[in-house]
Amino acid sequence: MDKKSQNQIYGVLGYPAKHSLSPAMHNAAFQALKINAEYRIFEVKPEELEDFLLKKIFDEGIAGFNITIPHKVRAREILEKAFPPDFNSPQILDSLHYVKISGAINTVKRNGNKLDYWNTDASGFLKSLCEDLKFDPKGKNILIIGCGGAGRAIISSLTWVNVGVKKIYINDIKEEAVHSAKDYFSQFPYMQDKLDFILSKDISAIVKSCDLLINATPVGMKEDVSVIDKSLMHEKLSIYDIVYRKDGETRLIKDAKAKKLRTESGLSLLLWQGVDAFGLWTGQKAPIEIMRKALEEGVKKI
Repeated sequence: MDKKSQNQIYGVLGYPAKHSLSPAMHNAAFQALKINAEYRIFEVKPEELEDFLLKKIFDEGIAGFNITIPHKVRAREILEKAFPPDFNSPQILDSLHYVKISGAINTVKRNGNKLDYWNTDASGFLKSLCEDLKFDPKGKNILIIGCGGAGRAIISSLTWVNVGVKKIYINDIKEEAVHSAKDYFSQFPYMQDKLDFILSKDISAIVKSCDLLINATPVGMKEDVSVIDKSLMHEKLSIYDIVYRKDGETRLIKDAKAKKLRTESGLSLLLWQGVDAFGLWTGQKAPIEIMRKALEEGVKKI
């Protein structure tokens, strides 16, 4: 990296990360606002993560970065130990909630000799839900399929103050994921009347009372299959699929649109978590539609 460059350096940290659309989105935003900055890809192996976070960031003058698979949970553990959060700061109460409940971070900013961190997957999901899907979660029943990292971030957003969800049903075909999520969320008493972990055989009955179905698994990313049978979709159900495909819509989205249901894809989540990250890094209002267009163009090229 050229230390003499006057550009502020940002990027996405993951392994692998070459497929990321974040550079297209953020570089378009920097260019539109004439910010002297560049967004790069940092491929870092798990065994190199701690050195990157605690040393390389400072040595190379990196101003901020996003974190993607597989580092979101481990990065939180490393940074919370090195830079304990200030739970007495009301300005960051919401973001601390998202970090604590999800158990993960995805946005980091260098602040002098320390690093600040957030989970904009959670905050971005709520904005995506309201702004793009036009869905108000207050008083609603929601079914989330998948309770890994993405599912946990979504759960943390939907259980926060004033969101007002009635019930969140959670299913995952991986038993270890269910046991892990159950155990993790059990430490938060206020959530217990909101969450209900269900078996796959119960989905057909439960979905009838749900207003929103969220696919938080990779199902549909490569193969033309869905997490739910089309026959179970009813007219009051909205669909949110965190997966997006370069060759078009997932089977879940296609089936939902065929029944004239409201739908949204993972590009919306990618956009809004990026919008929140951009604001945290720069202190400026993100050019949302420019970022959206960059993502729509970028997904065609992956």
